[in-house]
Amino acid sequence: MSQAVVECVPNFSEGKDAKRVEAIVAAMRVEGVKLLDWTMDPDHNRSVVTIAGEPGAVVEAAIRGAGKAVELIDLTRQQGVHPRIGAADVIPFVPVSGIKLDQCALLARQAGLEIWRRFAVPVFFYEAAAARPDRASLDEVRRGQFEGLRDAVRQDSARRPDLGGPGLHPTAGACAVGARRFLVDYNLYFDSNEVAMVRAIAREIRAASGGLKGVKAMGVLVQGRAQLAMNITDFQATPLSQVYRAVAALARKHKSAPVEGEVVGLLPEAACERDSEWMRQLIGFDEGTKVLEHRLLAPLAWPGELQPARPGEQAAGA
Repeated sequence: MSQAVVECVPNFSEGKDAKRVEAIVAAMRVEGVKLLDWTMDPDHNRSVVTIAGEPGAVVEAAIRGAGKAVELIDLTRQQGVHPRIGAADVIPFVPVSGIKLDQCALLARQAGLEIWRRFAVPVFFYEAAAARPDRASLDEVRRGQFEGLRDAVRQDSARRPDLGGPGLHPTAGACAVGARRFLVDYNLYFDSNEVAMVRAIAREIRAASGGLKGVKAMGVLVQGRAQLAMNITDFQATPLSQVYRAVAALARKHKSAPVEGEVVGLLPEAACERDSEWMRQLIGFDEGTKVLEHRLLAPLAWPGELQPARPGEQAAGA
C-alpha cells in the first residue's frame, strides 16, 4: 500500500438481505484495499461499508461495489425510512493520510465517470466534488428521493444528473459520489416511543434549521423506540459531547432522556471523548473494532475468506 491512504464509505439501499449485502461487499475486494467495517440496518433498509487503501484501488473497489448493487437492488421494490436515490446511494471519498480533500474530489469524479460508463447509472457529484454550488449539500441532491427525482429530472433541467441521464436508471436510480472529511454517524435512543418528540429535537439541532454547526438529524421510530439519527459532519467545530448535551437538554423539556447511543461505521481517534457521557452510553463499543486507526492495523476478512466478515446490526447515515 502506498503512503497515500483514502477511505471510502459507500451506502447501499439494502439492509435486510444479508446474502445480497455480502455479495456487494465481496465484489469490492481489490488488491491494496482493506475492509474496515460493514453494517446492516433492516429498519433503515440500508448498509454502510467502510474500506481504505491505495487511492486507485479504492476507486476501483467502490466502482465494483456500485455495479453489484445495480445488479442486486431494485429501488422500485425497496422501502426504508432512510432517504435514498440509488441502489448505490452515496459513495464518499475521505482523506486519511498522504492525500488532500481536493485530490479525493478528483477520485470521486473518476469513480462517477466509470459508474456511468460501465453501468449506465447517472451520477450526481456532491460536497467537495460538487460540479455546481447548489449540489454541495447531499440533502439537496436527494430531495424527493428516488420516486420524486425520477419525475423531476424529466421535468426540470436543473435537477438533471451531472453525468448521464436525463432519466434515472429504471431500477438502480442514480448515485451521489462525493468527497468529504470524516463524518460521525451517531444515533441516540430514548426512553420513549414518541416520534414527534425526536422529530422536534432534530429540527432544533440540525444546522439547516439554525442549530448546531455540521449536524444533520432526523427523528424516526426503530423497533418501538424513538431514535434520533445524526450525521456530525464537523466534529472539531461541534464535538459530540456538545451535541449530546444539547439533545439531552431538549429531551428534558419533553420529560424524556437519551438512554443508549451507537456509532455506525468507524469513529476517528480525534472524535473520541472517553470520559464523556455520550461515549459511556455507546452500545457494545470496542475500540479495537470501532476506532478507525485501530481497524486500519487489523482489518476485517473479506466475505469468502477463512474468517468471513459478519455484518453488525445497525446502519444509517451517508
